Amino acid sequence: MIAADLLQNLQLNIRTEGQETRVWDILRKRWMLLTPEEHVRQALVHYLIRECAYPAGMIAIERQISYGLLKKRYDLVVYDRHREPWLLAECKAPEVPLSEKVLHQLLHYRSRIPAPFWLLSNGHDNCCADATDVNDIRWLTQFPAYPR
Repeated sequence: MIAADLLQNLQLNIRTEGQETRVWDILRKRWMLLTPEEHVRQALVHYLIRECAYPAGMIAIERQISYGLLKKRYDLVVYDRHREPWLLAECKAPEVPLSEKVLHQLLHYRSRIPAPFWLLSNGHDNCCADATDVNDIRWLTQFPAYPR
């Protein structure tokens, strides 16, 4: 488990439109409906860019992937400098525990996005694994440094 509460001391650009609260997505360059999961996703993006120095241009959010006729959207992928998937993240609302079910969802996406690092986050709890050797998966105590 990584001891970083991403939702603490977070400064997001938020506005209210009628009955809806929206957050400015710095990567997609548009206002998004601020759901609990979106709050975690935005917090993770800001943390990875500001605190971990991940390049914003190498992060993709909510892109569609297909499994036959089934279409899904992953939460976040960080690409390395060769534009290969490097870190695959699954975000959940703060009240959703990081369970085996959440890990299985991430692993399902990994069947299409073979990233060597996995990250699960609900904003309060964060689990990150180094799966560069699938026979020796190691859970990390901090976010991995972006490859230079």
